[in-house]
Amino acid sequence: MVSPQLFRRLSSICERLRRLYFNPFVVGLLSLLWLILRTGTKPSRIVYPCQRAALANTYLWLTIYIFPFFHMLYHRFSRRVSLKRKVILVAVILAVFGISLLLWGVQEGIRRREVREVGLRIESKIAKFEPHSSIFVVNGTRGGDGGVFKLIEMMGKYGLLFYKSPTPGANKGPSGLIDANDVVIIKVNSQWDERGGTNTDLVKELIQAILSHPDGFVGEIVVADNGQAQYGPLGTGGSFTWSRNNAENISQSIQSVVDFFARKGYKVSAYLWDRITTKMVKEYFEGDMDDGYVVNATRNPRTGIMVSYPKFKTVFGTYISFKFGVWNPESKTYDYERLKVINFPVLKTHSIYGVTACVKHYMGVVSDKLTSMLGARAHDAVGTGGMGTEMVETRFPILNIIDAIWVNAVPRGGPSTSYNEATRVNIIAASTDPVALDYWASKYILLEVAKLKGYSDLSSINPDNVERGSFGYWLRLSMEEIRGAGYQSTTDEDYMSVYVVHLRQG
Repeated sequence: MVSPQLFRRLSSICERLRRLYFNPFVVGLLSLLWLILRTGTKPSRIVYPCQRAALANTYLWLTIYIFPFFHMLYHRFSRRVSLKRKVILVAVILAVFGISLLLWGVQEGIRRREVREVGLRIESKIAKFEPHSSIFVVNGTRGGDGGVFKLIEMMGKYGLLFYKSPTPGANKGPSGLIDANDVVIIKVNSQWDERGGTNTDLVKELIQAILSHPDGFVGEIVVADNGQAQYGPLGTGGSFTWSRNNAENISQSIQSVVDFFARKGYKVSAYLWDRITTKMVKEYFEGDMDDGYVVNATRNPRTGIMVSYPKFKTVFGTYISFKFGVWNPESKTYDYERLKVINFPVLKTHSIYGVTACVKHYMGVVSDKLTSMLGARAHDAVGTGGMGTEMVETRFPILNIIDAIWVNAVPRGGPSTSYNEATRVNIIAASTDPVALDYWASKYILLEVAKLKGYSDLSSINPDNVERGSFGYWLRLSMEEIRGAGYQSTTDEDYMSVYVVHLRQG
């Protein structure tokens, strides 16, 4: 039993700690230290809510405590020291600061070598066992130089036909992926500008490849993503009209690519699902014709995710349910088979989940805001395999293509990726198995680039690290969800075949 005297003493200590915790000086100082440690190494993080709060606290701290203190020192100092000595002292302070900054920069440069472009040696291999997952790699493409067409050609060579057609031929046949009348959603990264989004040169080539269907493409193409109306460089989510893009011509946005084809009369459009990410709707068959998000408010028992997906009307009047397909309002029926999804992420690291690639990319399908309102934030379910659930319970992509022309290999550095942070690798890779492609790309691209750049702790991007909460851990949980739905999926290299072609430059 605690004596009254000890109780009073403990209460006094707790009260002092409470006052210290809420002391404005302490809060401001800790906020400044947090900004230096967190934002100083990556300025783009300043848009995060916690960083903006820390910035406000720091500003108040400087205004209330620091500026007045130095103002007082200045007046006392001014009365005792001559102008000449003041000038000399200021010059010395600036010189010391400049030298310190220079030494820090040199040290950082040595610790993290500036590697802006690398050529990786990618080896072909044949799977030892069946059933296997095929990975197709084009090494040496810079975007807009025929790399996507070379990828389609190589896929066809090894039995994965890009075009569906009743007539067999080069890259086409009855088992092909895309029919002449299909509605194709190209799911891209758009939440971040600069190198944080899918390369628009590649998007342009992929659209051209679809439109080049040998039977004559009469369907529709929609470039889409959900930047969740949050985060991003402006704190407002995704955009298809960034002024600084991932392309040879950085002014080439997703919207400008879409407009290029639309002006020629093709049914090509863009739909930023940020516009509807906070609007909950019902399905078309339930009589709801509005654009919005359908949410299953029951958590998945294995991964905890509340599955959500968009339904919307394109500018050409086509009604699309991401889950059920193309809706015919006259017959009140869905055409499930006519809707196809190509999953097209840029390869980069992630501050929480280690790696953003094909599986993590399905965060741009869900509504993070609506699921958060219902008490089961979708982003939290990434680490429990939730994106695997999302894939199989909505619409599984017919093809996954990883954009690794420019990659962010800074461990925990993404998802934002500035021009200075990115490393040029000049690779694109594709597979029908998103897990195998993520495993292979993280191990043989991200990990290798990170080693070349001199980073020491690579555990966050190593797919063979299966520690609880790690990228390798949640990738395997996602794989189990995908396998459970009957799709081929693996993280075992013995069950992977890798086919490589080198695109000659010049």
